Amino acid sequence: MEILKVNNLCKTYGESEVKVNALKNVSFSLEKGEFAAIVGESGSGKSTLLNCVGALDTPTSGTILMDGQNLFSMKEEERTIFRRRNIGFIFQSFQLVSELNVEQNIMFPLLLDYRKPDPKEVEEILNLLGLTERRYHLPSQLSGGQQQRVAIGRALITKPKLILADEPTGNLDSKNSQDVMDMLIKASRQYQQTILLITHNKNLTVSVDRVFQVSDGVLTDLGGNENETLS
Repeated sequence: MEILKVNNLCKTYGESEVKVNALKNVSFSLEKGEFAAIVGESGSGKSTLLNCVGALDTPTSGTILMDGQNLFSMKEEERTIFRRRNIGFIFQSFQLVSELNVEQNIMFPLLLDYRKPDPKEVEEILNLLGLTERRYHLPSQLSGGQQQRVAIGRALITKPKLILADEPTGNLDSKNSQDVMDMLIKASRQYQQTILLITHNKNLTVSVDRVFQVSDGVLTDLGGNENETLS
């Protein structure tokens, strides 16, 4: 089942001499439950691509279909609601609410959407992420790796069609980085969760289903787990 289809996506900044083609006719698709990674150097266009797919930025041309719905044929308010209900975000900087504890931070997206959290689902996510004993801790009482796990839980709780992870291990050491990747892989398998991750660390892509590379705004599909091309 195809969850995401990106077709001939272009993003241009500026005009004339200062014109920058950040994305050049990018096309790809993701199936339900697929875990894909986008690698590329800083400035390659990978963050621009993620922002367009997440409807945080508007492409210059091209289409993005999520579960068959065209994101940019929607009115802005409709797109905002769709994004909140169907796309989960995990950022490098965690972006937790400092006054809320672990459990409250995880439930926060549902409360924003005036939905009542299911206690069983919250408990399941806490168990999955190894946070049960930390449920009443504030972000300031957690390590960086634990904070990122809370951010993963917050992305999972709405059961989104797609989770977008923007350099989620960028602020973590190598052990915590691997722990976070393991958690994402576990979530992908357990919930059949579709995930699109961007990273500059190719070592973290070993266990994902597919790897894309972005260079100067051009996307190349490097294939699946046989990532000899990355070594």
